[in-house]
Amino acid sequence: QVQLVESGGGLVQAGGSVRLSCVVSVRPFGMGWFRQAPGRQRELLAAIDWVGAGSTYYTDFVKGRFTISKDNAKNTVYLQMTGLKPEDTAVYYCAADQRGWGPARRARAASYDSWGQGTQVTVSS
Repeated sequence: QVQLVESGGGLVQAGGSVRLSCVVSVRPFGMGWFRQAPGRQRELLAAIDWVGAGSTYYTDFVKGRFTISKDNAKNTVYLQMTGLKPEDTAVYYCAADQRGWGPARRARAASYDSWGQGTQVTVSS
């Protein structure tokens, strides 16, 4: 069974930065970062191709603030978040797609078959 272990969440002031990490036990085809705030649906933030050239994808509202990257040697994906706002407060999840990759798959939460436990990020005003 594929395991994903996240770390790096916490309390940060508005305008601050946080880097989340996610170690995956089996290299996937691709990985994504999602978040879920209370009363809201889980939403995709960013995704990265693991097997190919490492191409990245960002949801519009995080472009320029969040950066997804990976370290193949460490089987780790990162999400660097800058310019944080109180509305970024949520539980953040990493997820792995073990079955394939592509523009259609990466955008759908249902495509991801393994999920981390979630890490809370709280941004104070």
